[in-house]
Amino acid sequence: QVQLVESGGGLVQAGGSLRLSCAASGSGLRIRAMGWYRQAPGKQRELVAVFTSAGGTNDADSVKGRFTISRDNAKNTVYLQMTSLKPEDTAVYYCYCHAQTYYSSPADYWGQGTQVTVSS
Repeated sequence: QVQLVESGGGLVQAGGSLRLSCAASGSGLRIRAMGWYRQAPGKQRELVAVFTSAGGTNDADSVKGRFTISRDNAKNTVYLQMTSLKPEDTAVYYCYCHAQTYYSSPADYWGQGTQVTVSS
């Protein structure tokens, strides 16, 4: 079983910045992909930015140039630096990973979500 613990959400004014963190843990953890999705009220969950299993990144067009995903492999942690935030970035942000452990086959895992609210 893999656990994901997120932190860093909150309320910010338009144009401001926030940094999200997500730490993964599990016995013999091997992460194949990891990143962030978001879900706004009344909308489907959408990809924000992820490190793919191929080793690159996949970013949503709506956040290119404003959000930066980074990671610390030694800590099994991924970060999302969000700048120039807009009201339309308001959503619950979910950490995601595709990983396996000593006791489980590769599977998708999700964090509990952290609220990001951008006021105009």
